[in-house]
Amino acid sequence: MKTSMKSIKVLVTGGAGYKGSHLVEALVSEGCHVTILDNFLYGYESLLGFVANKKISIIKKDIRNIKESDVSSHDIIFHLAAISGYPACEANPHSAQTINVTSTKMLLNYLSNDQILMCASTTSMYGSSGKELDETATPTPVSLYGISSLERETLCMNRPNTIAFRFATIFGTSRRMRRDLLLNDFAYKAVTERSLVLYDYHSKRTFLHVRDAIEAYMMAARNPEQMVDGIFNVGANSMNFSKLEIAEKISKHIKLDIIKSNLEDPDRRDFIINFDKISALGFSPKYSIDDGIEELLRLYSWYRDNSLFRTI
Repeated sequence: MKTSMKSIKVLVTGGAGYKGSHLVEALVSEGCHVTILDNFLYGYESLLGFVANKKISIIKKDIRNIKESDVSSHDIIFHLAAISGYPACEANPHSAQTINVTSTKMLLNYLSNDQILMCASTTSMYGSSGKELDETATPTPVSLYGISSLERETLCMNRPNTIAFRFATIFGTSRRMRRDLLLNDFAYKAVTERSLVLYDYHSKRTFLHVRDAIEAYMMAARNPEQMVDGIFNVGANSMNFSKLEIAEKISKHIKLDIIKSNLEDPDRRDFIINFDKISALGFSPKYSIDDGIEELLRLYSWYRDNSLFRTI
């Protein structure tokens, strides 16, 4: 049964980010009162359209300075604030640890057992097993991003009333764009360089549109009792592709050279993810890889992003 959300108070850490800004919009559209906590390191533009909405409150604060008063009055906490992705974590290892792990410990200290916590996590923690994996598989992260994400998720799942979302690699346009996501980066390079250099080109990853990721969050918020205390891979079994397959799909939309390198990718991930658990609850992504490619090529026909690193 769908739960009415009109009286629910929600906190979104990292609410100005790539996923966060869209999540705020979805929550408010269902009548929630939303508080956004973000340090706005990458600018204010993603939230400017929300300023006039009286159901939205904004706290300009680094997650590392969070206080009990920031979280105590909320029914649901979406914990998205993080250093996200292999490049950003490698470039900022200290921040990756203090933001992804230490600040999560602080947040958890301020939560009561009655509050529901939604923890943003990632399939990147599965590493490079080359096998099909579901939520029962033991994560084997191969990067600081994967390691810190697993630490963060483990901390969160040690408390009651928590749901962890291990998202596939996200793609698509957002109020705050990220180019360090594989499909987004491939589309950008296809437009600007007309070539793609593929490392470990047969390695497989799994993909999900950012708007489908938001729908997974909203499904949990509407009916948390069916998911609470659970870990969920979020994506679709039909969205597992190798880098070469992704490049070939892009080449059907725009002419480009595909260069197969013999060098290894330092961010080596190779897995097929099983999404039966969340699919059984009715989750089914609406947007395909081709939808994302068309959307991104339209964006990058005029848009240039000069900043590589983005938070979650």
